[in-house]
Amino acid sequence: MTLPTELLSNLETLLGSRLSRAAADRDHHAASESFHRAPPPDAVVWPETAEEVAAIVRACGNAGVPVIPWGTGTSLEGHALATQGGVTVDLSRMDKLIEVRAEDMQASVQPGMTREALNTELRATGLFFPVDPGANASLGGMAATRCSGTTAVRYGTMRDNVLALEVVLADGRIIRTGTRAAKSSSGYDLTGLFVGSEGTLGIITELTLRLHGQPEEVAAAICAFDTLEQAVECVTATIQSGIPMARIEFVDEVAARAFRQYSGLDLPGTPHLMVEFHGSPGTVREDTGRFGDIARDCGAKGFDWATTPEDRNRLWRMRHGAYHACLTLRPGSTGVVTDVCVPMSHLPAAVAAAAADIREAGLIGPIVGHVGDGNFHSQILVEPGNEAEIAAAKHIATRMAERALEVGGTITGEHGIGIGKRSLMAAEHGEGWQVMGVIKQVLDPGNILNPGKLVPDRA
Repeated sequence: MTLPTELLSNLETLLGSRLSRAAADRDHHAASESFHRAPPPDAVVWPETAEEVAAIVRACGNAGVPVIPWGTGTSLEGHALATQGGVTVDLSRMDKLIEVRAEDMQASVQPGMTREALNTELRATGLFFPVDPGANASLGGMAATRCSGTTAVRYGTMRDNVLALEVVLADGRIIRTGTRAAKSSSGYDLTGLFVGSEGTLGIITELTLRLHGQPEEVAAAICAFDTLEQAVECVTATIQSGIPMARIEFVDEVAARAFRQYSGLDLPGTPHLMVEFHGSPGTVREDTGRFGDIARDCGAKGFDWATTPEDRNRLWRMRHGAYHACLTLRPGSTGVVTDVCVPMSHLPAAVAAAAADIREAGLIGPIVGHVGDGNFHSQILVEPGNEAEIAAAKHIATRMAERALEVGGTITGEHGIGIGKRSLMAAEHGEGWQVMGVIKQVLDPGNILNPGKLVPDRA
C-alpha cells in the first residue's frame, strides 16, 4: 500500500531517523526463519518507549494502516510478516532489564530483551529464566507466541512464567494486566489473553516474568536407540515413572545424521534421546540412575554423559542448531517446519505416522521434539520455488495436525499459528475460533494489529 503523506510526516516527527523506508530495512522484515515469505512492509520503525509505541499505533489507526510487531524475526509460521502491507514496529531497541526482585523471584523487562541477555544479567543472582525455545528470541515475541521449548517439561511454557504485562491497545491506550502477586482471582485473566495473541490484540511493551533458582547440580546425556519406537517408548516410560526431567529431547535418525554432518560429531545415524536433570547432587545422581535403568530396558546404548558446563553447552548447541544442521542434508533447500502436540499415550504412533508419510512422499524430513510433553517437530526440506514439493510438504504437515486432533491433541504445541496454520484453526476450535474473532473485533475494530493472522477474516 502507499502510506499517507500525513502518516509519514507524523512518524518522522515522532521518530526521526528511527523511521525507515529503505529497501534493505524493509526486505529484512519480509523474511522468516522458514519458507514463509510476504511483500516487505511499507515502512519500519524502531520505538524506544511504550509511549512511542502508543503514538505509532494511534497514528496508524487514524490512517487505517496495519501495524505489525517484530521481535527478532525467529518465528516459524510467518507471524511477523506484513501480509497486507503497513508499518513494522521493530521492538529491538526496547531491550532493557527494568528491575530484578530477587526475593520475589521476578524480573520486569522490555519486550526486545532476549532470553540469553536476561540470563546473562541474572548470573549473579542465583536465578534464571528457564523457557528455552532454542533461538535467542525476544521475550516479547516469546510471550506473544506463547512459546515453550526444551525445558517446558519441568518449568512450563511462557503461559506459566509471565505474571503481568504492559500492552498498547489498537486505540493507543496503555494498559497493565496481572500483578506481582503469586496468584489472583480478580477479574478476567487479561495476561493470559495477550500471551499467545501473536500481536493481533495489542503490542507488549513490558513483561513481568517468573524466575527460578539455578540448580545446584546439572547432568546431561545423549543415548542412541536402534529404532524410533524404542526411543519414544523410553520417553513415555520415563515420564510415567515420575522422574523430574529438566529436558528430554528426541532426535530421529535423519536428524542425527544431520548433526553428525554439521558438527563433525561421532554420532550414530539412529534415533537418540538428549536428557538433562536438575537438582541437588544426591537427587541428580538418583534420577540419572533411574533413567539409565529405564533407557537400557528400552534398548538404549552408547550413553555419553555431560556433567561440565562446557560439555552440556556443546550438547544443547547441537540440539538448538537443528534447523541449520538439517538444511545441510539438502544444500540449497528451505524448510517447511511444523509441530504438533499429542497426549503422551499417543506419541509413539503419531511420530511413526509422520515419519512414514515423509518417507512415502520421497522427501527428507528430520523429526525432533520436546517429547517430554508430547510435542514434536518436523522440518521437511523442499527446493525453493518447487510448488509440487511445497504442496507435498504442506499436505504432510496437515496430516500431522489432523492426526493430532483425532487423539485430542493440538495443531501446534509451540510454533503458534501465524499465517501457516490459520486454515486449521476451525478444525481444532470450532465455534471457539469465531469467538476469538469477536474478541479481536472488539479490541481492534479497525483490524490494524497484525491483520491476516491467527483469527478468522472479517465477514
